[in-house]
Amino acid sequence: MTPSDSGKDITLRIAQNPEADELLGRSPLAALVGMLLDQQVPMEWAFTGPYTLAERMGADDLDAGRIAAYDPDAFTELFTAKPALHRYPGSMAQRVQQLCQYLVAEYDGDASAVWRTATTGDELLGRLKALPGFGEQKARIFLALLGKQLGVRPTGWREAAGPYGEAGSHRSVADITGPESLVEVRAYKQEAKAAAKAAKAAKTTKTAKTSKTAKKPGTARKK
Repeated sequence: MTPSDSGKDITLRIAQNPEADELLGRSPLAALVGMLLDQQVPMEWAFTGPYTLAERMGADDLDAGRIAAYDPDAFTELFTAKPALHRYPGSMAQRVQQLCQYLVAEYDGDASAVWRTATTGDELLGRLKALPGFGEQKARIFLALLGKQLGVRPTGWREAAGPYGEAGSHRSVADITGPESLVEVRAYKQEAKAAAKAAKAAKTTKTAKTSKTAKKPGTARKK
């Protein structure tokens, strides 16, 4: 990744692994791939993935063009080799390759071009949502990461990132700056998951009661 607006090199501490975090800080593509892998696995596992992948490809960085042109079966093997890069290595290998193919087709393989020329937060959000594997939430989280830690701050970036852009929050990887904040973000995620589960259970119970009340005895016609 390029230096921040302050001119200082960017230091990330998301993977909790010095080598993996160093790569995330200097490589736009590694950061994108880490965000893509951040699904149904611990955050540290996901963001260590780009470093492990680069090692297995015999390189010190990821190259979108090389990944896009890689034999699909051979690329999947890079993900499935033990230790696997993801809980679902086969499907995630396919997604990473699709992401790189899109970057090659739309941005000449330059991942940083996704945000470098974006003039507003909404424009950047739209570009991120267009990336294969990036839905609404993932796009907003990455936008927040770009703004909070990578110095990419087009006009309205916080608003476009939604709650993930709030200063002082501990909602996502965008807020992880070390072990302590990792614990706080993980706690927030667990609380949010528990609240969502409770809300779903309450809704199911309410629906069941409503259905039972609607079926009053003696309402059926006798033949």
